[in-house]
Amino acid sequence: MITKANYLSDLKFNLETWKRELRFHFNEMDTFQEKLEEIAKREFGKRATVPLENFQNRIMIEKDAISKLKHRIRNKMANINKTDYNENIDGKLQNEQHTLKEDMRTYIRMHYDLKEEMMDYFREWL
Repeated sequence: MITKANYLSDLKFNLETWKRELRFHFNEMDTFQEKLEEIAKREFGKRATVPLENFQNRIMIEKDAISKLKHRIRNKMANINKTDYNENIDGKLQNEQHTLKEDMRTYIRMHYDLKEEMMDYFREWL
């Protein structure tokens, strides 16, 4: 039982950390969207507009991915909260956490790739 409580506590900490990180990234995408709108108002032409539209689409995709990850985190948190501590750990939570962990790792890698591209774009057009 102590092992299960420790495992679930660690898992809950991970979920709460990921949730905060996703919230930050979501807000960061809003900030980037504002900067893109600032560039769009300046009417630089096609050379600036084509990447701008691409970034706007990628921001929408990223926000959707964030929402889906946050939903998965909420579901997992609900499963943790209704866990029977007298039951044996059957590996299901561990496997689910690993999948979410890998999805978070992939998302974060993609987020920072997008962020670097956008920062380069902003350096050129702002």
